[in-house]
Amino acid sequence: MKILTLVRQVPDAEARVKVSGDRVDLDGTTLVIDGMDEYGVEEALRLREGDGNVEEIVALAVGPKKVEDALRTALAMGVDRAIHIETDERFDAVSLSKIVAQVAQSEGTDLILLGGQEADWDSQALGAASAERLGWPQLTWTNELKVEGDTLSGRHDVDDGNEGFKVTLPAVITAQQGLNEPRYPTLPNIMKAKKKELRKDELGSYDVQPAVKYLGAEIQTRARLNRMIDGKDPQAAAEQLLDLLRNEAKVLA
Repeated sequence: MKILTLVRQVPDAEARVKVSGDRVDLDGTTLVIDGMDEYGVEEALRLREGDGNVEEIVALAVGPKKVEDALRTALAMGVDRAIHIETDERFDAVSLSKIVAQVAQSEGTDLILLGGQEADWDSQALGAASAERLGWPQLTWTNELKVEGDTLSGRHDVDDGNEGFKVTLPAVITAQQGLNEPRYPTLPNIMKAKKKELRKDELGSYDVQPAVKYLGAEIQTRARLNRMIDGKDPQAAAEQLLDLLRNEAKVLA
């Protein structure tokens, strides 16, 4: 079985981002693998370690040169090789699914693992769009996974709770928190990752064009009201606080 994992690179959750002109300026910002995608990488490694008859794990990233760092992290975690389609072009989830599908077909992939919701565009569409292009079944928000031969089984979250599933490969699976706990790359594995294959592909070798035109970005902020409440009379202070929350902050109905 061959597994393809998608790797997105996003700002660290603790990082402060800024807007320069009409773009988010990431210069000097700490960038990491998208947390959801990291669960997908870890699950691919665990399927191989659990004797899931995994022949190869390939990590795919589409983005600028700095995305190579995220791929190196995936390689240090244990991925066998990586493919970097280097471009400064911005792709929406549906357009990106064209690339994912083309890579999956050319690589002879049996299983695609990716994040259930990417942090940079807050979308859940990539898994579904990729599965639709390939004509494969998809299971979303997975929190348990097992492979036996060409059969994939496990559990995933649905609107009414949690349900079990069983599907014949090939398939697309989206990962989420709770599926596993991603490992930290060790120093020996970081050194080994430098010798692993990281293939660079030209965007022009893929049949894809962005469907959504990116116009600009802004960071939403809310000004502080700086209201001081006199606490000498607790009852009056509570009433004033409720009035401010309801009528000025408008966070209470």
